[in-house]
Amino acid sequence: MDMSNQEYQQYVKSLAQPSPLGRDLAWAFCVGGGICAGGQGLSNWYRYLGMNGEDAGAWVSITLICLAALLTGLGVFDDIARRAGAGTLVPITGFANAMVSPALEFKQEGLVTGTGAKLFTVAGPVLAYGTAASVVYGIVLWVLEQF
Repeated sequence: MDMSNQEYQQYVKSLAQPSPLGRDLAWAFCVGGGICAGGQGLSNWYRYLGMNGEDAGAWVSITLICLAALLTGLGVFDDIARRAGAGTLVPITGFANAMVSPALEFKQEGLVTGTGAKLFTVAGPVLAYGTAASVVYGIVLWVLEQF
């Protein structure tokens, strides 16, 4: 079967179901907003327990990362993400999912060559770029302060 690019695009377009954009946007907004509201609720609760704002913020981050990692390990996070789309990509939960998913996918290859090697496949470039950018930024600030 020999098709031109245009014929192939038309063929794919005829088979593809239109995405219900309004519903997808509403789900993403509600789930992402729910995650953020849950984080704010955790922050308020931690402050109620007597923590200062900085400590409460750190514990909110820890809690959200642990919950996202646990839900990823149980396979629940993927089900939520399939339905909510980008709403689950609220930075901290999306990052936790990006760290845990490759590790789980390659765990049968062993701890070192599987989990250890693949743990940073998605998040590794982000961490490397962030670290390098912070070093460059720090050097620039240090140089500017010398004048």
